[in-house]
Amino acid sequence: MTETPQSATTTASFGPLAGVRVLDVATVVAAPFCATVMGEFGADVIKIEQPKGGDTLRKFGTPTSRGDTLTWLSESRNKRSITLDLRAAEGAQLFKDLVAQADVLCENFRTGTLEKWGLGWDVLHEINPGLVMLRITGYGQTGPYRDRPGFARIAHAVGGLAHLTGMPRGTPMTPGSTTLADYMTGLYGCIGVLIALRHRDLTGEGQYIDAALYESVFRCTEELSSAYSQHRTVRERTGSQQNDFACPHGHFSTHDGKWVAISCATDQLFARLADAMHQPELALPENYGVQATRLARAVEVNEIVRDWCVSLDRAEILRRCEETGTPAGPLNNIADIFGDRQVHSRRNLVSIDAEDINEVIVAPAPVPRLSETPGSIRSLGPKLGEHTEEVLQEVLGLDADRLAELRASKVI
Repeated sequence: MTETPQSATTTASFGPLAGVRVLDVATVVAAPFCATVMGEFGADVIKIEQPKGGDTLRKFGTPTSRGDTLTWLSESRNKRSITLDLRAAEGAQLFKDLVAQADVLCENFRTGTLEKWGLGWDVLHEINPGLVMLRITGYGQTGPYRDRPGFARIAHAVGGLAHLTGMPRGTPMTPGSTTLADYMTGLYGCIGVLIALRHRDLTGEGQYIDAALYESVFRCTEELSSAYSQHRTVRERTGSQQNDFACPHGHFSTHDGKWVAISCATDQLFARLADAMHQPELALPENYGVQATRLARAVEVNEIVRDWCVSLDRAEILRRCEETGTPAGPLNNIADIFGDRQVHSRRNLVSIDAEDINEVIVAPAPVPRLSETPGSIRSLGPKLGEHTEEVLQEVLGLDADRLAELRASKVI
């Protein structure tokens, strides 16, 4: 079971980032995820959307009775939504006025889009010299690919991760979620924003962060570049077994049709697995007790482990591995995660009352876990333009007549 549902509020009056105002003018996942993380720790995140339709993430995923999807409700939490047409002169001016009172701006338009609208870094930096601006694109703001459209699936390919994913000599596969690169770059972007805010606190000067989807992927490819530069080694797909540095090190099916992951990176860990298998002789030096021998005879080792796993149910395999201290875990689907004792012990699932759709939504809890200033989910993704009047009155001091004029001209 998840924890007791929380009531939704949009006030970011607490947390270590309380007092930090973030303008999220981006779409879908990458840059908005940076804003979401900051909102979980107290920042006031103002989501700026086009009046017609809003962020396309609203239609990505499973729809709710409200029309917005479960993806939107989860990933746009703790944000206030306003509508503003940045391509209209009045809309661009209101945006500049908001920038003047903001700390952070997150955007992920194609390179040059904000410049085309007269809202590029040079313009905004002059308005607010302390502004920190996160810019996420597929390939970055510079280089020969700068104008190409970029998406997470493309980034997995260009950054080298998709080449490693799949069965040997088979079709390269998507590594996990199709949006993995978006989340990775959002996190790297958040790190950059926090570093830039620290620099601004010391100097008063803002700066922009130039983040590329493919660079976030490439940064997580271990020793690929070093191995290639030194030995011209090109790592290939290894499927469910990765035996370049450890063996056994992979996924194994069980008697009850489930899967376990087992990783023995040292001789000591393999000896523990041999004990769990009730075959301690496997860990003798003359058999498979030495890492170099296991790597050279990986096919044999994996076959032995595979035969053992398929003879037992997953629960029994995990019980034996836990008793012997062997690194192992279940390959969880989402139903398994909902039933996992560790997940519930650490409250990794949070229930939020979605009053406007009369449902309780369960979403991943904020991470990382801070001892004194933990993150929180105060509200789910807002309705389009839900806070337009509230924000423009609060931040810019616009009165009802001015708001009516802006609505009539479809600027908001």
